Parts: sequence; C-alpha cells; structure tokens
Amino acid sequence: MYIFIRLEELKHHEGVEDERLKALIEEIRSDGCLKLSIAVDKNTKIIIDGHHRVCALKELKCTRIPVTFINYQQENIKVVPWRKNETVTKKDVINAGLGLEKLPPRTTKHIVNVRTEWKHISYIEKCINIPLKELQ
Repeated sequence: MYIFIRLEELKHHEGVEDERLKALIEEIRSDGCLKLSIAVDKNTKIIIDGHHRVCALKELKCTRIPVTFINYQQENIKVVPWRKNETVTKKDVINAGLGLEKLPPRTTKHIVNVRTEWKHISYIEKCINIPLKELQ
C-alpha cells in the first residue's frame, strides 16, 4: 500500500547522479506518469530507495509523492554497499538522512527478505503509474 505525502517531508541520505537524474526526468515527462512509489522509513521519513525519482519530481514541479512506508529497523531489510571493498550500515544511512552530510550517490543498496530470498527493495515498491498532474 502507498500513501501520498509532501515532497518536502522527505529526507535524503545520499546524493544523486546528474546524468541519471536528467534521463529520469525525461523518461517521466515522456511517460507522463510516475511508475513506482518511493520506499521511505516510516519513523524518520528518510528515503530508502527512490532518491532520483524524488529529485526528478521536484524538477517537474510536483509537490506530493506516493510512498511505501517501511520499518527500516526490521531484520528482513538490510543495507549493502554498491561498490566492493566498502561498508555501509543502517546507522550510516540514518545519520546521513538526519544530518547535513549525505553519502555519495549509489552508496547504498537495500535488500529485503521475501520468503527466504533476498531481493532489491524495489520489489516491495508498488507499481502505480500515477499521472504527473496528480502529483503537482
């Protein structure tokens, strides 16, 4: 299930890649809709997955966004680094989300345990296809 919240309520824990952001803005503009909700920690409103989508919607003058709230502290949700030879913890994510210094783009990869199999967190984000007009 997803709900709508104001974009300004969300907290980023990592940066975004400019080229990827530009491409996503064009994709969303071309599609005329947002395809997936954003995974957000229900206790802190820190974005767990969807930083580029959030930034794209801001650029497209949207004011609200559909989110799937999760309990980030659950054991069935883990964070792993995208790059080899790096480490990242949930505490790092929370500190970055609540502080001023964000982690570099694509530092964190969140996974969720679904029936004993670990999948990318986007597995639980809802397919929504909501028109941009409804988000502005």
